[in-house]
Amino acid sequence: MASKSPSVEIEVDGRVVRVSNPDRVYFPETGATKKDLVDYYLAVGPGIVNALFERPCMLHRFPTGLTGEKVHQKRLPRGAPAWVETVRLHFPRWDRTADELCVTELGAVIWAVQMSTVEFHPWNSRRGHTEEPDEWRIDLDPGPESDWAQVRRVARVCREVLDELGAVGYPKTSGGSGLHVYVRIRPDHGHQVVRRAALAFAREVERRAPDDVTTTWWRKDRDPHHLFVDYNQNARDHTIAAAYSVRGFPDARVSAPVRWEEVDDCVPQDFTMTTMPARFAEIGDLHADIDDPDRTFDIAPLLQWADRDEADGAETPEEPGDGEGEAP
Repeated sequence: MASKSPSVEIEVDGRVVRVSNPDRVYFPETGATKKDLVDYYLAVGPGIVNALFERPCMLHRFPTGLTGEKVHQKRLPRGAPAWVETVRLHFPRWDRTADELCVTELGAVIWAVQMSTVEFHPWNSRRGHTEEPDEWRIDLDPGPESDWAQVRRVARVCREVLDELGAVGYPKTSGGSGLHVYVRIRPDHGHQVVRRAALAFAREVERRAPDDVTTTWWRKDRDPHHLFVDYNQNARDHTIAAAYSVRGFPDARVSAPVRWEEVDDCVPQDFTMTTMPARFAEIGDLHADIDDPDRTFDIAPLLQWADRDEADGAETPEEPGDGEGEAP
């Protein structure tokens, strides 16, 4: 008779989650284990729940750690407790549905980690209105020959434009080489409209920083020294790592909320599973007030910019295909 794998039980707000193989090394470079990953998400619990709350969420799973296969999973893994909530989505490309994780409490995050999830990639809409985003995402994606100094320069321009619009931007490192900025918007428009507004913003940033920024659609046509303001992250089923999500890099880097004033002084490598718990304990969740009603932005001015650009001959590129992963 086969013996059970070693396990520990974690109590989270009245839920008990059994974590199997807690000593399995997930990050060979640092030696961080599955239990270390659990402890990290417990330490930043309010932040990761706030980032994921009621959003359809794709899971990036590493069943044997970073050295093994990476799985992009839309469907909730089998065996979920009844209290783990989901939202049903339709994927027109395949005419199929999938029940995706929909975090409403920290226990669901820990259960997903038990199922080998390292990264959490939520939609920019919530389950009550999955087809109408309430989050506009600005993704500063460096080219192959870009560097962090360029990201900093473009971030300053983005903040300048946001300030002129009266929009409140919440920056965070991507956990890779770039920077994300989130803006709460009213869920009044579909994904296509929000993407069109995001493109208008990206073009304005490009006009102000032509030596640093591109909005060129095809990667092969971009100058590798330019940074792409990726408006496509606002398309339906396109997701990026949540605030406080660990990334699948050897140093266990984290997508970390930062103050605007910190952008010029930090580098992405500053924020890891090791450093973030103390930072969170000291300053809390920098995105905690993102849902305050007075922080919500009406994208109407951006749509006016889009009308202006299109009247001047600019084209809106075709919608990209479905997001990461195979058919659900």
